Amino acid sequence: MAAGDAFAQAIPLRPDPGLLEIGQGEWEGLYRAEIETRWGDVLATWRRRPLDAWAPGGESIPVVQARVRGSLAGLIGRLAAAGDQKPAARAVVDRSPVAGYQRDDVEGPWSVVVGHDGVFKVLLLTLFDLPLERFWMWSFDLCGLTVIELRNGRAVLRAVNLTEHLAPLLDAAAQEASEERQRSGAL
Repeated sequence: MAAGDAFAQAIPLRPDPGLLEIGQGEWEGLYRAEIETRWGDVLATWRRRPLDAWAPGGESIPVVQARVRGSLAGLIGRLAAAGDQKPAARAVVDRSPVAGYQRDDVEGPWSVVVGHDGVFKVLLLTLFDLPLERFWMWSFDLCGLTVIELRNGRAVLRAVNLTEHLAPLLDAAAQEASEERQRSGAL
């Protein structure tokens, strides 16, 4: 299939409740200043130790992880089943674990997952078998893109939080500030 042909086909959409954003309970719809005023101690603990505190009436990180695990299993299962139907994709299991050496790096089934940053943090921690305490290690900009490849049965992080596609939307000052943050490594 030529690259342009993909847009001529209907792409199935599969809403997945397991990938909904973290439920923020009583914090939903409130401004940060109000949350800080009413629940400052809880918010401070959430920011330092996300397994010890969360929004009143909201979801804890382990609860979110339980639903994310189910969604990941379903997604990976669908990708595996689609790969079994494509002869070129079957070779993916035996290819080099180093990306970029073969043309088959772009072959095989793929999926696009769209969601909010909190659930994606949990998804990445789960996929890479990292402790949930590391929740704040990931930082995502609005509309940032992250690319994960399944290679030889392992998740490979190919790109994190790409935002270059948004550059035309930024004015010159915002663009400079964004570039400075990227250069400095600031969160």
